[in-house]
Amino acid sequence: MTYLFDPSNWEWIFAGKNARFMLEGFLVNLEIAIIAMTLSLVLGLALALLRISKQRVVGGVTGAWIDVWRNLPLIFIILFLFLWLPRGVRESYADLVPGFLPDVFKNGAFLAAIAGLTLYNSAVIAEIMRAGIKSLERGQGEAAAALGLPYWKSMRLIILPQGLRRMVPATVSQLITLNKDTTLVSIIGIQEVMRHARIVTNTSGSPFTGTGIDAPLLHVFIGVGVLFIIVNFGLSRLSRKLEIRQRERTGTDVESITGLEDQVALDTSTR
Repeated sequence: MTYLFDPSNWEWIFAGKNARFMLEGFLVNLEIAIIAMTLSLVLGLALALLRISKQRVVGGVTGAWIDVWRNLPLIFIILFLFLWLPRGVRESYADLVPGFLPDVFKNGAFLAAIAGLTLYNSAVIAEIMRAGIKSLERGQGEAAAALGLPYWKSMRLIILPQGLRRMVPATVSQLITLNKDTTLVSIIGIQEVMRHARIVTNTSGSPFTGTGIDAPLLHVFIGVGVLFIIVNFGLSRLSRKLEIRQRERTGTDVESITGLEDQVALDTSTR
């Protein structure tokens, strides 16, 4: 414990531009996470709606797609896409990126990272959303049909608004996982916070000034962990506020489901 709290082991934070260097790396993680979150939510909702389609072929093909990507290790997906994408595609992508965007966006590996995170997380989110929709009582859809609403209009106006409220905790939990998983993109050479942490450690805590202040690996990684805790805790608090706000607006207390396993279990029990 003395080693952990020894002030001399934390001097690297204030040496040179180390703090800024670490924050710049973490900003790359956040940029990747925001883009992947947005794409995963949009694609996940589309997959969930296709999965519950009344057309068996559409539902079956979508279910197979979801099962494939959901059951593959994320690090495998990222590596596979990086190796599978032709060099010409990565170079063409880099040339098309506007100059005003950060340098990380111009890296061809960035395309593989975003695609990998989106494919995996959209599949998981699709299952969360599908189970949340199916967990609603059948009477909701039957009442909409009795009012003469077509299937897609009843889904948009009645089913989805209620189902989305149940999905909030599990969906935010998956987005938090996505944010943490952005550290995996360092394996394909993207300069994010974990790469920056290793640079600080390997250069004795002074990659800029050369003063040679010790930067213990444990302490550097604790600093990285604190950054993720701050952001992910903020996401979880935002999720809670959204739940409370929605409950106050509707005047109802809809049961929240906190994990994918709970979603599937509730879906099974209502059949």
